[in-house]
Amino acid sequence: MNQSPSFAIRSARPGEEGVVLDFIKRLADYEKCSGEVVADTATLRHSLFVERSAEVIFGEEDGKIVGFALFFHNFSTFLGRKGLYLEDLFILPEKRGRGYGKAMLKYLGHLALERHCGRMEWICLDWNKPALTVYRSIGAVPLDEWTVQRLTEQALRQFVASK
Repeated sequence: MNQSPSFAIRSARPGEEGVVLDFIKRLADYEKCSGEVVADTATLRHSLFVERSAEVIFGEEDGKIVGFALFFHNFSTFLGRKGLYLEDLFILPEKRGRGYGKAMLKYLGHLALERHCGRMEWICLDWNKPALTVYRSIGAVPLDEWTVQRLTEQALRQFVASK
């Protein structure tokens, strides 16, 4: 008898920083920017479990972690309410196409509603067609008139030191 795998979602726990870092590195490799990862387990431990500035959930198939999502709250001045910002979502390549990513998005959607968030947002690389297809299928819309702006730490230091 062939049973279908069971899928469950749970919050990351202290001591799992190495697993989080491994998934971050896998995502960076997929996004072709693995050289940009400078996070380490100590920093993640502090950010996730001491400061609690971000949270992580894991997707598990038959008790084995096959996906992760890292998120935090932002704030919309227009809505006057917080939002849930999804920084990263990654499913192991061999586990894709089973609905796990969509299940994790739905879990986060429930969480956002429970926490009275006015919206849930994330960014996606424009070449990541499989992810964009999933996002369109759940009703997400692109914000075509908006662009992401970034100051790196080095640029921040130069900016604040300038006259």
